[in-house]
Amino acid sequence: MNGMTTVFSVSLGVIAVVVLMMAIVFWYLRDITQKQHAILRNYPVVGHLRYFFEQLGEYFRQYFFLGDREEMPFNRATRGWVYRLAKDEGGTIGFGSTYQLQEAGAILFVNSPFPVLAEDQLPTPALSIGERFCEQPFMAGSLMNISGMSYGAISRPAVLALSRGAKVAGCWLNTGEGGLSPYHLEGECDLIAQIGTAKYGYRDEDGQLSELRLREVAALPNVRAFELKLSQGAKPGKGGMLPAQKVTEEIARIRGIHAGVASISPNRHPEIRDVHELLDWVARIREVTGKPVGLKSAFGGWYFMSELCEAICIRGREFAPDFITVDGGEGGSGAAPQALADHMALSIDEALPRVVDSLIEYGLRDRVRVVASGKLVTSARVAWALAAGADFVNSARGFMFSLGCIQAMRCHTNTCPTGVSTHNAKLQRGLVVEEKYLRVAHYCRNINHEVDMIAHSCGLTHAREFRREHVRIAQGDGRSVALNVRYPYPEPRHPGAVPYAFP
Repeated sequence: MNGMTTVFSVSLGVIAVVVLMMAIVFWYLRDITQKQHAILRNYPVVGHLRYFFEQLGEYFRQYFFLGDREEMPFNRATRGWVYRLAKDEGGTIGFGSTYQLQEAGAILFVNSPFPVLAEDQLPTPALSIGERFCEQPFMAGSLMNISGMSYGAISRPAVLALSRGAKVAGCWLNTGEGGLSPYHLEGECDLIAQIGTAKYGYRDEDGQLSELRLREVAALPNVRAFELKLSQGAKPGKGGMLPAQKVTEEIARIRGIHAGVASISPNRHPEIRDVHELLDWVARIREVTGKPVGLKSAFGGWYFMSELCEAICIRGREFAPDFITVDGGEGGSGAAPQALADHMALSIDEALPRVVDSLIEYGLRDRVRVVASGKLVTSARVAWALAAGADFVNSARGFMFSLGCIQAMRCHTNTCPTGVSTHNAKLQRGLVVEEKYLRVAHYCRNINHEVDMIAHSCGLTHAREFRREHVRIAQGDGRSVALNVRYPYPEPRHPGAVPYAFP
């Protein structure tokens, strides 16, 4: 019996060796005869190691070789900050900061020698959006809010966790251009319904904007406002991109498209050719829905804002958008061509103060709320945005980190290892909604708390008192310059405009 077992084992070993040799021969012949890859043609079989290590390189750099402040798009120190806030572990560190205060672009706040005592601190007031210009204005309280991420781009459990977490934290959740899903509604949070260039979720059978669908969505009490998306920071001039493998039957039904076919939005609204037609659409959607209507756009210069403000002044303040979401060119939760992601549109650091300045110049700052978006994932960056002139801040990737995102850079491949941006049920299993929605809420609440803490350190009673003079920007030569020196507040220049009275 033992002899037979030995013979059987030897036979299996021989078969395994033969199969392995045949596989190596096959790979050798295939590599040496193919014409696409020079490395494999010249170094058959072993050349595959080069591609293997190239693929693993980004992960080795992330965990073993790069310093805490070196990685892009978000370094380990920043991600760690977000993770601690999401886990409600506090933002306390020991033995000093690794933040380079002399590095060009570093943000420094002007501390007061007499910070505000606890008994003198005031809660940061909520702001109304659309008041006096629509039937149902929206009172928004949270400084930090969840930016547009479509169901489809992110998974069902991700949307559920964001929706439930937003309700607990008291912030809004932007639906993204993929339309309103049942999972956005399930958490009963405040929602901003985004209308993208393809009108997903708001289109008729011909793909045109459906007023019937707008009324149906506007009738939902949790839908507090609508956002007309012109462009986003990840890819200005390019519409939304959802790969075919992520267009499930359910997503296709919500969007009004065909399943299994890539969902590519037009690069602009075909019906909107100039600022006057844009204002017509804003007024039309506001009249149909009775709710505030805003714009979302990346900005490449000042001409568009000047032209838009000029048109509003000619036609009347009732035509103005109720808010403008300024998306910096460093935005990037969505899939995007690298040529646009790397080189198109201004960063939020430059775009935000310029947009605010245009509104001040034309006397419209009190009419239009400003929402800032673009890698604003820490309390310091949120406080900077408020000082630069924003009323609110949106973040997508910050909340993705709160859900457990590890920056695997696979958002567009349907293979997200943490279940955030995949429709693979096995991978989604890792995202437990009952656990992650609390992290979403903790992250939002703790950001708001830390922004208030920075304000109090600057001698302010609440965060809405931030001004540009409270921030300095390092120049890289050991010196810093005040933000109000780099971007001085402008004087009104349009006839009839009056100086803006800061709240």
